[in-house]
Amino acid sequence: MKTKPILLSFFFFLTAAIAIGQDREIYVHGEFPKIAKNHKMLAILPFKAVVKLRPKEMEKMTPEQMENLQRNEGLAVQSAMESYFLKRKEQHEIEVEFQSTTTTNALLAKNEIHAGNIDQYTPQELAKILEVDAVIGGLFFTDKPMSEGASLALGLLVGFYGSTNSGKCTININNGTDGVLLWKYEKTLSRSLGSDTNTIINTMMRKASRQLPYITE
Repeated sequence: MKTKPILLSFFFFLTAAIAIGQDREIYVHGEFPKIAKNHKMLAILPFKAVVKLRPKEMEKMTPEQMENLQRNEGLAVQSAMESYFLKRKEQHEIEVEFQSTTTTNALLAKNEIHAGNIDQYTPQELAKILEVDAVIGGLFFTDKPMSEGASLALGLLVGFYGSTNSGKCTININNGTDGVLLWKYEKTLSRSLGSDTNTIINTMMRKASRQLPYITE
């Protein structure tokens, strides 16, 4: 009879430990809410995508094809992020504005900034070029393409679509004036998150947005 309270205590301890571990996935700057009050326009950057293929699959692809595959995957994550935030805005759950990713990418292209060199620019440099108050970007690392177009392209090239969606996604928000990291969310990808870019981003952000000052709910 005494073992039940012990088991319950262990269960609550384990649950708390898991929750603490999950909290560590998110970093929030101590003054983010204060800084966010002055933000009116944000830009979502193309994500840096790394698709880790098997050596035999890599042999069937040219460097140009691999570069295009990863660039398109990064654009797919950017698009999924935009869709998520615009949906929240339509539901009146978020107050800041988001620069159209079409505008963002056009301005970057005019300044000869692309997936291959965007990490050579500081967040404040990018924010100045885009004329926004903060920038959202990050890294998408996966063992197969998540976007439908990229997955199909890979299948046509090497006859392989990938069996898992393991990897990691990191999302950063940096202040535009000084480049300070305001928010960071890092999540290991798993099948429970979904099998396509939009589903993965939506699932991730639903949990992470609870600690995002821009969300009003």
